[in-house]
Parts: sequence; structure tokens; C-alpha cells
Amino acid sequence: MTATNLSVIDTHAHLDMGAFDKDRREVIERALDAGVDTIITVGTSLDSSKQAIKLAEEFPEVFATVGLHPHDVATVEREDIAGLGVIANHPKVIAIGEIGLDFHRDYSTRGAQLQALKWQLDLATKLELPVIIHCREAEKDMLSLIREWTSGYGGPCGQCQGVIHCFNGDSYSAKQYLDMGFYLSFGAYIGYPSSRNSHDVIRSIPEYRLLVETDCPFLPPQSRRGKRNEPAYLRLTVQVLAEIREESSRNIAETTTQNARRLFRLAERESGNHI
Repeated sequence: MTATNLSVIDTHAHLDMGAFDKDRREVIERALDAGVDTIITVGTSLDSSKQAIKLAEEFPEVFATVGLHPHDVATVEREDIAGLGVIANHPKVIAIGEIGLDFHRDYSTRGAQLQALKWQLDLATKLELPVIIHCREAEKDMLSLIREWTSGYGGPCGQCQGVIHCFNGDSYSAKQYLDMGFYLSFGAYIGYPSSRNSHDVIRSIPEYRLLVETDCPFLPPQSRRGKRNEPAYLRLTVQVLAEIREESSRNIAETTTQNARRLFRLAERESGNHI
């Protein structure tokens, strides 16, 4: 599949980060040339979320999310969540995220991470927005907390609760998330040699719950390891995912695009009929 006939959505980028300060406009132009016609740039702190909104205001093809990453919640108080809720009412904000748990780095205490995640899930409920979940080495706690949340809430769009970004779990956790109404998103890391053992899990995910992302500037494709990742490279992840699942790249691109538009209700946003 070539760039000329690929149309796909990057569901998770960090265009506000300093890695793009020198050529952000060119990065977006390259993405469009590569068929990445929509980029969701994801907030990780209050300032980052505000920057994501500014980019969404400047570039029609960019949408924003707002959230507090687990690395950055050590001193978060409830009033910080209220501030997040204010900016979440912007018409180009389509989700609460990146939120979650990271017990690998533990930059914030686990108690602080759990509390901040609960508060932000409550915010998503209040605003009827899907969530973008980060989970690293915290599957047990995450599944328990998400199960409690979803059991008392029907979700912002039926059973479409949100997405587990950069999913790298086993078949058990995949099924649990799917049963609770989540999408699973994959990035270029699925093409790393270290990810070969996860290919059976990747093949098992129903196509109507698949999403693709770059997580740029992080996690570049195998052929560009050690360099900055960017949305234009998403087509390489589509190709790898297609090979793993023994499907056509076109089918992966079309399916993941439809899924992203459904989850984030992009048609409503584009028409101005947002909540």
C-alpha cells in the first residue's frame, strides 16, 4: 500500500512536545502527504493539554485530548481535575487522556496514580467522553479499577468506553478489556523483534476493536529505531499489522479509521454537533 492510497487516523500523538518545535508544521504536512488525514494529539498534563488544544485550533486535521499522565500526578488535587474539566469543554477535545497507571517508572506514588485515575474516570463520565488509558506493569490494578468503573456506567457511546493505548498485554487482559467495551491500539513496537511473542494476541483482536497510533515522538518503526517518530510513519505500522494479521493494508487502514471515527465521534465534531 503506497502513501497515495492510504487514509488512516493516528489516534495517539504528542505533537505538543519539544521534539517537534523546529518543524511541527512540516511534520503535519508530511503526515497529510502520507495519507494520515487526522491526528489526535494527546495531553499529558494541564499545560500539555492546553497546548494540544492550541494545535487543534490551528490545524483543522488535528483533534485534542486532555488528561494527566500517571507520571505527572504526584501532587494532583481534586481542583486540578476541575481545571481539566473546564478546558475539556472545548469543541475539539474528543477524549480524556492520557490517563492511567505506570508501575514501571513509579514517578508518582501508586496511591496518587490510582486516585488521579479515579478522578479522571469520573470526569469522563460527567462529560460523556471516552478515555485513553496508559497501563504499564499495572494490569491487575487497572483491570480491577476499570471493571468497577464500567460496571456502574454505560459509557459515552454505548459500549465504547475508550482505548487501551499501546496495548502490550496477554490474551486474558485483551479479552477483559474487550468485554468491558474498550478498543485496543497498536503502534510500531509490534514490529520490534521483542514483540514477536505477542503476534497471536494481535491476531485474536476483532477487527472492529482495532486502532493504530504512533505515540510519536516515541516508539519509531523498526527501520527508524533511534530516531524521532512522527505521524507520517503510521503507514509502516499499518503494513506490519496487516502482515501479522494476514490481511490487506487497505483493510487495516479502512477498519481502524472507521473504528477511530466511531469511538471519538468525529463526524459529530466535524459537523459542529458536539456535546
